[in-house]
Amino acid sequence: MASNSQHTNDPVDVYEHILEHEERDQQKIAVAIDKGVKAVGNVVMWANLLLILAIVSQVLFRYLLNQNYPKLDEIQWHFYGLVTMVGISYALVTDSHVRVDLLHMQLSPRARRIIEIIGILTLIVPFIYLMVDQGWDYFYESWRVNERSSSPTGLSARWALKAVIPFSFVLLALAALARLIHDVHALWLNLEEERQGKGLRLIFWALLCFAVVATALTFLVETTEEKLVIAMFLTFIALLFTGFPVAWTLAGVGVAYCGLAYLFDNDLMLWTGLESTFTGLDYLTLGAVVNRVYATMSNAVLVALPMFIFMGLMLDESGVAERLMSAMQRLFGTVRGGLAITVTLIGIILAASTGIIGASVVLLGVLSLPSMMEQKYSPSLAAGVVSASGTLGILIPPSIMLVIMADQMALSVGDLFMAAVFPGVIIGALYLTYIFVIALVKRDVAPVPEGAKRPDWNAVKDVMIAVLPTLALILSVLGSIFAGLTTPTEASGVGALGATLLALGYRKLTLAKLVNVLKATFNTTAYIFAIFLGATVFSYVLREMGGDALIEDMIHGAGLGPNGTVFMILFIVFLLGFVLDWIEITLIVLPLMRPIVNGLGLDIPGFGVMDEPALVWFVILVAVTLQTSFLTPPVGFALFYLKGVCPPQIKLMDIYKGIIPFVILQLTGLLFVFLWPQLATWLPSVAY
Repeated sequence: MASNSQHTNDPVDVYEHILEHEERDQQKIAVAIDKGVKAVGNVVMWANLLLILAIVSQVLFRYLLNQNYPKLDEIQWHFYGLVTMVGISYALVTDSHVRVDLLHMQLSPRARRIIEIIGILTLIVPFIYLMVDQGWDYFYESWRVNERSSSPTGLSARWALKAVIPFSFVLLALAALARLIHDVHALWLNLEEERQGKGLRLIFWALLCFAVVATALTFLVETTEEKLVIAMFLTFIALLFTGFPVAWTLAGVGVAYCGLAYLFDNDLMLWTGLESTFTGLDYLTLGAVVNRVYATMSNAVLVALPMFIFMGLMLDESGVAERLMSAMQRLFGTVRGGLAITVTLIGIILAASTGIIGASVVLLGVLSLPSMMEQKYSPSLAAGVVSASGTLGILIPPSIMLVIMADQMALSVGDLFMAAVFPGVIIGALYLTYIFVIALVKRDVAPVPEGAKRPDWNAVKDVMIAVLPTLALILSVLGSIFAGLTTPTEASGVGALGATLLALGYRKLTLAKLVNVLKATFNTTAYIFAIFLGATVFSYVLREMGGDALIEDMIHGAGLGPNGTVFMILFIVFLLGFVLDWIEITLIVLPLMRPIVNGLGLDIPGFGVMDEPALVWFVILVAVTLQTSFLTPPVGFALFYLKGVCPPQIKLMDIYKGIIPFVILQLTGLLFVFLWPQLATWLPSVAY
């Protein structure tokens, strides 16, 4: 007792004892916030099932009862808005956001925590403050006038959906607070394992290099606005390499450069030696992005996004790929390179049923790579086949990338789906041809397995049984769009229901798997939508500073002619694919190209029925180019997905070597579409 009394009377010990209790209380607060945010998310994610029900009901009412209900349409994007906005905080708590891992994964946990703390305080917090403050005003004004639907038969209380904006950002603020508490607590403990890895010096030198490049490039332009545009874009790219989530890097850089432009507008930066600007940017004008956020929440086209994601994930859970793999392997067992051909064919089938690259690459890798290694396949060929086949889903419809592109370029989703069919099939055929030829020329890279049996009618029958249900689902989704029976959004809901029924039919669907699919759909949709939010702020500030005019002048100033200009744009997109993901390029760069392409006067065949054949052709060219961004290091996400499931004998260098031929094949397919535009425009014209 005396010893204990003496210990508690020591001022240092008392202070440490108090700190220990405070730390414990702080950790309890952080854990409670985590649980609270997750609990809200776990409830809201079930709205995806209600969304499927609302979409399918609308289709049934129209065809069975010849009735159309505007309220059902509005309910759909109400569910979509709720799921996406609440999902962004859930994704932050579960650390599900997209980040560039090239340098980040080499850092020690301590260095990562320091980056996260700085990022939250400087990038996320200003954005959250803006959206809560301006979002509240936006909601309050709607509530004050009792805003309702613009349709007489639509929903009342439009303010209820607008209330989601400030509410969801308060939730995001809580999630960010929880991350801060966890990080600060871990830094305070200063554990030895937290120091394993490289320090912040690596990031410092990377940022310094970007700063030098940015400074050099600003001398190429004259006006202060142009210098700010170049600095803004390079700041974004530089901060990506810190590993901080892409969405919040976009948003934070946008807010920061809005503040910088305000200072230049008001003659507060004359000490830099640069002239003042006239951007008109300030806190209130930046608040206009709240209206853009609401427009994204209530976008009927983007409702298809979570539905196609759900459909793809549910198909992965249904066991379709495993059935196809075992059946097709028997069919091509005696063909040299048969397993690689099987993987490519399954990749094409999965591509036509899901646009989720991560799921396809991981699934194909898990199913095929161990067998390929057993059959003594070349590690580089095996890695290349799986990576390339898994990326076909971003191009072959139904593709979530094409849905977003259609929204950003004000084009029909159905037109882009149809326009992408032939280019996607051509690239798949190029893959198959390459595998067949390389297996014949280099017999050791893809040998025939020992003891392989010739296929019999039972093997053919097994393939048909495995393929037909999936093909029926694909045809019901794409066929209904192409025939004009349903909109892409309606087809996405029907496809999601069809995939669920297929999983039930195969007796693979359990409550646990359904919850997993809903969580994965919730997270995936949320991080894509978060990038939408960040890109909204970033592109708004970029445009207000004259970024679109600068890019247009630079491209027109090259004087390359119409085809040369298109080629130049594609080359820029290809290079950007090395450092940016397709989502950022689609949301930031692609919309800037619309006026440029429209002004080129391209003579692209529309067969007398298409309104904007040149724009459809151009978007497909960009889509094919962006498919390469999944395979090109350092930001090739397919490579990261594959590395996570590779057998130990496949090294990172094998993956890099393996993707080179497939990138060349993709560029060959791009050349075909560039030289023969009717490959993209003929099918949409026939549908008319």
